[in-house]
Amino acid sequence: MQVKAARGLRRDKCPDRQFRTGESPVADTNQGAPSLYAAREPIFPRRVSGKFRNLKWILMLVLLGIYYITPWIRWDRGPALPDQAVLVDLAHRRFFFFMIEIWPHEFYFVAGLLIMAGLGLFLFTSALGRVWCGYACPQTVWTDLFILVERWIEGDRNARLRLHRQKRWDLTKLRLRLTKWLAWLLIALATGGAWVFYFTDAPTLLSGLATGTAHPVAYTTIALLTATTFVFGGFAREQICIYACPWPRIQAAMMDEDTLTVGYRDWRGEPRGKHHKAEGAGQLGDCIDCHACVNVCPMGIDIRDGQQLACITCALCIDACDDVMDRVGKPRGLIDYLALSDEASERSGKPPRPIWKHVFRPRVLVYTALWALVGVGLLVALLLRPEIEMTVAPVRNPTFVVLSDGSVRNTYDVRLLNKHGEDRPFRLSLVEGGTLALTLEGAPATTVTVTANQTHLQRVYVTAPQGTAQAQAERTAVTLRVEDMSSGDIATEATVFNGRDN
Repeated sequence: MQVKAARGLRRDKCPDRQFRTGESPVADTNQGAPSLYAAREPIFPRRVSGKFRNLKWILMLVLLGIYYITPWIRWDRGPALPDQAVLVDLAHRRFFFFMIEIWPHEFYFVAGLLIMAGLGLFLFTSALGRVWCGYACPQTVWTDLFILVERWIEGDRNARLRLHRQKRWDLTKLRLRLTKWLAWLLIALATGGAWVFYFTDAPTLLSGLATGTAHPVAYTTIALLTATTFVFGGFAREQICIYACPWPRIQAAMMDEDTLTVGYRDWRGEPRGKHHKAEGAGQLGDCIDCHACVNVCPMGIDIRDGQQLACITCALCIDACDDVMDRVGKPRGLIDYLALSDEASERSGKPPRPIWKHVFRPRVLVYTALWALVGVGLLVALLLRPEIEMTVAPVRNPTFVVLSDGSVRNTYDVRLLNKHGEDRPFRLSLVEGGTLALTLEGAPATTVTVTANQTHLQRVYVTAPQGTAQAQAERTAVTLRVEDMSSGDIATEATVFNGRDN
């Protein structure tokens, strides 16, 4: 009686409980409140074979190979430049990509590539739905790799389910789990290590990491990326896609009725049944309710319930369903890539609309044209950019100086950029300077040597003799010219000469 009274007292302190649980406060005298949280059941996808699964294997190998191998590719740029093919040199604020070198003032190339990436995602989403998520997203690629390792060590789906539901931790379960986690950890460590190799010379950094002499930032970055890869790819898996990634919500706004995505032809598959065992099997649809599509799904969803936010369009359910249809003697395509606009026509008995009619439509073509336009623009800018560059900044304090002989002198700060891998002599001059004379500070002549792949700041003086028009005028337009004495490349920059009337 004392226990019942205590329970009743606790209910009195929370009178609104029935609104949260749907229970009556009177009927709950002998029962506790139901749990508002259900523990997550890990997803153990079954192995499947087919054209889409093979495509995922190929893309996984290619993408992982690119990621792990690229920092170790060498590219000879000369003695004064790094020989790593792909390098993000934060210290010198430059980006090297094989024969291409991007300087800080050329950030528009990086911006253009980001625009192309965004337009590419719009393009693929409008045509094929979440195909990026299903095949090329890093979360998908590394999760696929972790699941593959898990399958190698613990077995296929049924074996992994039995091991998971086994409450007693015996030596076999402990051995399998430790082996799996160790393999995951090594993959995660290689992933975090490969990332930092893109920001400095890979062999040098590897030696420093092995000997303990690398910068603490390198160890911190590797540890952080190792931990996130281990947790996200090994344990979180589909939860990252469902709860953490914003891309499914963005894609929902970019898809339309003509977007191809993975769908279930319920007008052909329903009602479900085992056919040969079910009563009235002749009235059943093609779906035998084998759950093969559910068992192979890395997101753990049932595509037969309709299009869902969790679906990443990996198409593994298509491979599984086609395999089952082949076994039971039914035509393939019960689960397939199809558009929402196809439903009405197929329900009426018309043949499926060709895929190319969905892909080659105005919206997709517009995205393709914009993507190609940005790419062509970047390519033209890359091919036409000069090998040497010059910027001219007039010194404004003072705007001019009157020398002892009455001549007027202006001062300029000239920055010379040498993009070559060797030191080059540059000669400065005036384009149609007339009576104007050009001299360099600290140099007996008008030629200065610029270090390879560096920017050189040179102070330049331009003088107008006494009594000349340039000396008396308020402002005169002039053009400075720089010539690479080795290659003959020329760059010019327009500026002004301030006279005594200024």
